Amino acid sequence: MNNITTDTILESISDGVFTIDNQWKITSFNRAAELITGLKRSQVIGLRCHEVFKSNLCEGNCPLEQTFNSKKAVINQNGYIVNLEGERIPISISTALLRDENGEIIGGAETFRDLSEIEQLKKLRAREILDSMASNSVAMQKVLAMVTPVAQSNSTLLILGESGSGKEVLARTIHSNSHQKEGPFVAVNCAALPDTLLESELFGYRKGAFSGADKDKIGRFALAEGGTLFLDEIGDLSLAMQVKLLRVLQEREYEMLGSNKSIKTNARIITATNKEIEKLVAEGKFRQDLYYRINIIAITIPSLRERREDIPLLADQFLQRFSLLNNKAITGFTSEVYGCFYAYDWPGNIRELENVVERAVVLTSANRITTDDLPPEIACFDTKTTATAYSESTIDIEVAKKQIEERLIKEVLEKNSYKIAKAAKELGIHRSTLYRKMEGLEIPIKESQ
Repeated sequence: MNNITTDTILESISDGVFTIDNQWKITSFNRAAELITGLKRSQVIGLRCHEVFKSNLCEGNCPLEQTFNSKKAVINQNGYIVNLEGERIPISISTALLRDENGEIIGGAETFRDLSEIEQLKKLRAREILDSMASNSVAMQKVLAMVTPVAQSNSTLLILGESGSGKEVLARTIHSNSHQKEGPFVAVNCAALPDTLLESELFGYRKGAFSGADKDKIGRFALAEGGTLFLDEIGDLSLAMQVKLLRVLQEREYEMLGSNKSIKTNARIITATNKEIEKLVAEGKFRQDLYYRINIIAITIPSLRERREDIPLLADQFLQRFSLLNNKAITGFTSEVYGCFYAYDWPGNIRELENVVERAVVLTSANRITTDDLPPEIACFDTKTTATAYSESTIDIEVAKKQIEERLIKEVLEKNSYKIAKAAKELGIHRSTLYRKMEGLEIPIKESQ
């Protein structure tokens, strides 16, 4: 044990370590440093460290320089270096001063840990957070109750809902609960491509099928084999493309462009649109036979303003996701932020909420999101109608939820002339539950029922 040297220890650890002298010249460079950077120690010994490392910390925020100036170690400062292949490698850096037996500073040491795997795990965790579906809303819970039985079927599914309401997330959830969950989930936005490109994207093409087709290309139907093909914005398909898609759904086979050989498909088809598709059928803009083919099972996702109870849940999911991706330790939102969230109508639905939370996470330097971090159109709401619900600094999320529930119940009651049975049906609750909520919220029961 006494024969083990410092050099032996440094060579055995997985963290990169290098040392410099007082002229910033590298004096040692361990094996892990070679592996992480792709540089050999013979190439770097004697060079100044800023001549060797391509890092975002070398200009103006050098951890070693901080240590030399403050005489204090830097612990786990995040940054990145660029390796010989031009790849950005996330690292965690710690530094310390080197002293001789008399206590004189003779240089510095820096250790750096490759965080690539941790960053990948973060991204996977962020993806899980983004794709997870949970709800406190009665309307949305009815949708989620359909996931399991629908997932067990191979029937074509139509998901309806406003733009940004979460149609693709629902499709992914159904896929992950289906018999095809081990297969791929392939998404195509039908509105994003013109017919010529969409046809080749869906069905693929053979070499020589058209000018520029210098090799075979498989389409999305082939990529989705054994899994799920999600056709988003299907209401934007041209009539010509509708005919081609109808044949695939009827015959369960298709032909690549430039080929006359039919290919069978077993991909589960899930379609979605934000358009009033029955109106399109009536106007002759969507084929009735295709509508019947995709409308075997239909699920309508409520807009975010119809499921305001889910705002805290969704906002917290997005906060977790973007805090992970941005390496920030943000604990939550202030009650005033929730007040703004509840008061806003969210025309862009969940996607807009996601963008607002991402913006706030990027901009904030605090550990909680405040109204200062919100865009003006959301931060500025009608204080006359919401001040009592949201302006108190001591308000908590339960109080905010109670206030918005009261407002929604009153709106639905007024809309239905205070007829309890109709109002309860629209709210998706039993009339006895509505009576109980009205009593708890001190909403008077009017004579006209």
